[in-house]
Amino acid sequence: MGKDLRLTELEKRLVDLLSEGLPLVERPYLALAERLGVSEEEVLSAIRGLLEKKVIRRLGAIIRHNLSGYEGNVMVAWRVPVERVEEVGQALAAKPFITHCYLRRTYPDWPYNLYTMVHAESEEACRRLVEKLSRELDLPDYEMLFTEKEIVRRTRKYFS
Repeated sequence: MGKDLRLTELEKRLVDLLSEGLPLVERPYLALAERLGVSEEEVLSAIRGLLEKKVIRRLGAIIRHNLSGYEGNVMVAWRVPVERVEEVGQALAAKPFITHCYLRRTYPDWPYNLYTMVHAESEEACRRLVEKLSRELDLPDYEMLFTEKEIVRRTRKYFS
């Protein structure tokens, strides 16, 4: 029998607070503990539990790429033969300029099954990176879907 992956009420409340970001104070985990009405050690223990359960992968900063000088942002829809999906997906996911890599269903009028987000200094730099990947991985069939306008960007609240 595998590990029990059910979340405690504390873990659920902590996930929602962490999704807002860590408080910018000297002791952020203590600040979270005070908001949750528990000890700092209970917060740290709950975070360790969430990591072990793989509910969270890591704690880190979210960079607003468009505000940090990276104006190129493109979703690339790739047509990848089924037998190469794992190999190609791993190769793409290993690239430092790719932030997302997803396998999705195809449709008769849309044959693309692997999606990546590519970020670079400019749209032209994105194009060069994608063209290089296309040659390197022998993936000639793809569509580049550049962001035209960001409508909303927010952090998801899962339990509140």
